[in-house]
Amino acid sequence: MKKTRPFPWLQIAVHVIGWLPLAKIILDFATNNLTINPIQEIEQRLGRIAVYFLVATLTVTPFYTVTGRGAVLPRRRALGLYSFFYASLHILIFLGLDYGFNFSQIFPLLIGKLYLIVGVLAFSLLLPLAVTSFDYFIRRMGRNWKRLHWLIYPAGLVVILHYALSLKGDLFRLRGNITQPLIWGLVILLLLVLRLSPVRRWISSTRRKVFSHH
Repeated sequence: MKKTRPFPWLQIAVHVIGWLPLAKIILDFATNNLTINPIQEIEQRLGRIAVYFLVATLTVTPFYTVTGRGAVLPRRRALGLYSFFYASLHILIFLGLDYGFNFSQIFPLLIGKLYLIVGVLAFSLLLPLAVTSFDYFIRRMGRNWKRLHWLIYPAGLVVILHYALSLKGDLFRLRGNITQPLIWGLVILLLLVLRLSPVRRWISSTRRKVFSHH
């Protein structure tokens, strides 16, 4: 008797959720339902969406550690690529629609704006992670692949710093419009702690003990 494969509902859900924000932006643009500065609104919205998917990517392994549900692990790559996709669109809107790819204007601006320097650094950290996220690189790089992909944590914190600076906030002095970036930064730090080997072993051991009594 032929074995029936389970319906990949989680995989489909991730891709539906992945494309919904872009569909909403396109709909809002088509119906003139953006702010008085639509380019800035789209650019900022794409940046926030990239942050959300980045945090979702970082949540996958701790979620598995806490719950033991391995079905979520294969979805980590898709979530990470959606984060990179929206970050790339965020940059393209800035370069293309804001400045028409006029790099004679863009380069002086980059030098003079800290939040842009931090943004370039964040994207530079995410780029090798996205490029090497495919099976070919996982096989070729071996253990070095895992070492490289630990960059997602410093990359996440740099992304949050870029987010705070773009809102004219100051994370170091806890001033300005920093509530959301501060919350996301603390979430990323918590997820990093949950990824540490001693913490993971303790959680896994506790989970097994709890379920062994039921």
